[in-house]
Amino acid sequence: MTSEDSSEAVERMRVYYAQRAAVYERVYAKPERQADLRAMEAWLPGAFAGRSVLEVACGTAWWTPYGARDAKRWLATDVNEEVLAIARAKRPLPPGVSFAKVDAYTLAGLDDGLRFDAAFAGFWWSHVPLARLSPWLETLHARLAPGARVVFCDNRNVEGSSTPLSRTDAEGNTWQQRTLDDGSRHEVLKNYPGAEEAIARLGPRACEPRWIEHAHYWILSYRLQ
Repeated sequence: MTSEDSSEAVERMRVYYAQRAAVYERVYAKPERQADLRAMEAWLPGAFAGRSVLEVACGTAWWTPYGARDAKRWLATDVNEEVLAIARAKRPLPPGVSFAKVDAYTLAGLDDGLRFDAAFAGFWWSHVPLARLSPWLETLHARLAPGARVVFCDNRNVEGSSTPLSRTDAEGNTWQQRTLDDGSRHEVLKNYPGAEEAIARLGPRACEPRWIEHAHYWILSYRLQ
């Protein structure tokens, strides 16, 4: 995938998620995923207790109330106004939560004066082209203080529950064909890393990585040096 192709794919996915905003949370109603979801919702608060957290690509903020429950401060960001409107309307939210329109790849739009000792991104890693993962992680880490806690969670590829993959490109990215309620079809990048692959991409500042695997989801947490 060339840089131009990557940029076009990222823009197509931005448009797709803007169009899907109103029905995005249907994915969390799948019966077979409920036990995993309850376990992850219970685990998240302890990861961020007392911390100032930057959430990247928050979407409709499904995970925000759980992660932010015991946090000192939580800034949830997304590039799409459509999902931010839904996120801002959510009630109840912990008192330390605020929202901002920020590009996840560049973090442009983020106040330079803000400092964070934690970061979270839920169901974002899988949509990042493989060639952009390391640069994106470096950009994120540059915004975080030494000792910061970083947590990612995302999907595992489970037959019968996940949307089937439609192709693999020359760079190793995998793709799905998805259809919205209006009948429009969209090709969406969806990668499914294993533990070794994901940990290997974290970079030199990452230490003490921990991989938690559920039936339908994974969590990767680590500390920055």
